[in-house]
Amino acid sequence: MAQSLTLPLATPITLFVLIGGGEFSFGETREIDDFLIRNLPRDRKIIAFLPTASGSAEYATHLGNYFKQIDSTIEMVNVPIYRGRDSRRGKNLNQLRSAGMIYIGGGVTNPFLATIRDSPAELAMREAAANGTIIAAIGAGAASFGTQARDMQSPASALPGLGWLKETAIETAFAAPDDTMLRRLMSLPDVKLGVGIPPKTAIAVHADGNTSVLGSGNIAVFRKP
Repeated sequence: MAQSLTLPLATPITLFVLIGGGEFSFGETREIDDFLIRNLPRDRKIIAFLPTASGSAEYATHLGNYFKQIDSTIEMVNVPIYRGRDSRRGKNLNQLRSAGMIYIGGGVTNPFLATIRDSPAELAMREAAANGTIIAAIGAGAASFGTQARDMQSPASALPGLGWLKETAIETAFAAPDDTMLRRLMSLPDVKLGVGIPPKTAIAVHADGNTSVLGSGNIAVFRKP
């Protein structure tokens, strides 16, 4: 990406980091993770992990142990939102609102969007983002924040996204030789901007929509005329 990218935000945020993918256990996202920890509010060193896309509580345990290698004072909390009723529980909502960072794990877009979209949990995430909480998402989690997202159970289809980014589609694990899925999302009438984020790479979005690129890959950007 030769020029700076500004993303059209539909919800107020402080810092919003979309990660294309990568194995933290192999150090593939280390530059990105160091950035996240550096920006974590010093009075709220709590990371609330959402396992919704993968359904795995162990994901939070492994990620928490990894983050503690970067900063031993960090506390990782798994917020057990796996189905619709979980997204309404007061304890879960309070954990999201009080965290210094909400980290949305990877997995599959379908269960994540079916559970989180337009739920009390998403509202709590929006409130937290506006009040200084970092929002970080990887893989399928990151891909869910645009207007439309890839339907991972039916690759030729799309799903309504969370819509935090206006008229935008995010394709994670992006590989430049095969941009078929991103172009398919770009063909939808409510998508005017397509962003491809490869593994080991992230876009950090700031409060004004301006972005910076983290990691080792190159971001692809498609715009409609």
